[in-house]
Amino acid sequence: MNDFHVRSGAVMALRLFDIAYSIDLKRIEGLARETSRGSTVRSSLLSAPVKSLAFDVPPVLVTLPPLMLPIRGRTLECPLTVRFYDFGVVAISLRFPAHDMPWSGYADFANAVDRAVGPGGSVTPWNDVLNGLRETFSPAFHRPNAALFEEDHLVTVVQEWEKPMTAAELQDSLDLVPLLSGESRPLADKAREELLRHRFSYYEDDLVVMTWDRAFIYEPRNDSDVAYILEVANAQLLEFRYYDELLDDELPRMYEMVRRARRPLTLLASRRFADLARRLYTLVAEVTELTEKAENVLRVTEDVYLARVYLAALGIFRVPTVSASVQEKLAIIRDTYAALYAEASSARGELLEFAIILLIVIEIGIALGNR
Repeated sequence: MNDFHVRSGAVMALRLFDIAYSIDLKRIEGLARETSRGSTVRSSLLSAPVKSLAFDVPPVLVTLPPLMLPIRGRTLECPLTVRFYDFGVVAISLRFPAHDMPWSGYADFANAVDRAVGPGGSVTPWNDVLNGLRETFSPAFHRPNAALFEEDHLVTVVQEWEKPMTAAELQDSLDLVPLLSGESRPLADKAREELLRHRFSYYEDDLVVMTWDRAFIYEPRNDSDVAYILEVANAQLLEFRYYDELLDDELPRMYEMVRRARRPLTLLASRRFADLARRLYTLVAEVTELTEKAENVLRVTEDVYLARVYLAALGIFRVPTVSASVQEKLAIIRDTYAALYAEASSARGELLEFAIILLIVIEIGIALGNR
């Protein structure tokens, strides 16, 4: 264990917010130029071939001035970047540099960063950054959200050890559990096994280990693709979580509106059914559009290394499960829309029959009155 000395690395704190219904990425680029708020670039993967992984709509990466943040009694200069996704999510990333420290010190450093800027942390730069983004880029936000949903993730990166190490040597000799769990007490064997279950290597000298809220990456070539993929998967989770909870709130309201629409039929019954059906159709169309954008943000076309990492991240974050929940609730609303549309048609038919009968009665009355 004494041989494991981190020469160069970083701890990346990631916080994602669902900030709006959608974001105009071209407008983001224009506002960044107009305000000189930061440099922008359309994000792309560094090492993955286009035919294996490609963005449907590449997000916009904005590099902002670094923040000076206190960690363990020292003030660190932390590079700050923000990535805007067209389906309404912003991902804020803070990078805390780590140099020349033993492995135990590096693990302690990562845990200190998490305690400082993680949920409930002592240092809270996220709201200030978010308020600055709203002030500068709000014209690009379509239908901003009043209440924010958020996700966080901690990515620990080692780029260079004091002595060259292979992935096999790291896995055999290095205890990653304190870093990945954030726990100082020993974990049970089953918990350790579960924590280290998702491990990936492409070359003999790289390693990725992923958990629900943390990841360890050893990448001597300084590629950032794995960290980027973890961000994309978190962005998808956040978007599906938002719509899952939105539909959870919407279904009881829908049931109440349907109950009121089905009160004793009047001449306005057809209009009530039609108005409610249109409202439900609009909701289904909007949710379907945005969830499809989130689902297709990164297209996997070949089973290469990064594709496997991406699919594993989706599974760890339960993205397919939350997505399926959204689809089930959309199906309920679609069925209700179809039923309301049928009832609206039926009500219109009944109204037409009543009108015809009324006209017949009037004609008979007129005829009798002219005798």
